[in-house]
Amino acid sequence: MNQEVTDFINSLDEPWQLQLCDDLREVVHRAIPEVQERMQYKKPHFLKHGKYAVVISTSKKAVSFTIFNTTNLEIPTNFDGPSERKTLKILKGEKPDFNQLISLVQFSSSNL
Repeated sequence: MNQEVTDFINSLDEPWQLQLCDDLREVVHRAIPEVQERMQYKKPHFLKHGKYAVVISTSKKAVSFTIFNTTNLEIPTNFDGPSERKTLKILKGEKPDFNQLISLVQFSSSNL
């Protein structure tokens, strides 16, 4: 675990965003046990073999979870973005399907 990523998450003002980012970070670690973390562009980035796997970002009203390398995956319709990366925007009170996210990240990162 990267201390800068931990500090970023712990500095979030909204308790729901802090908890959700912690949960999403755990999703990534469960999907990619050897994941590397770093802060880049003021966002937590998660890499496998030096290649982008996931990015978590926050705004005032949402937390976004972007999965890379999604061109050959069947992605649920609640994700947006170009074929090579898809983003799930999570609003306050919404609970994503963490098991589904783990599976998607595992598949998308399997050939990185």
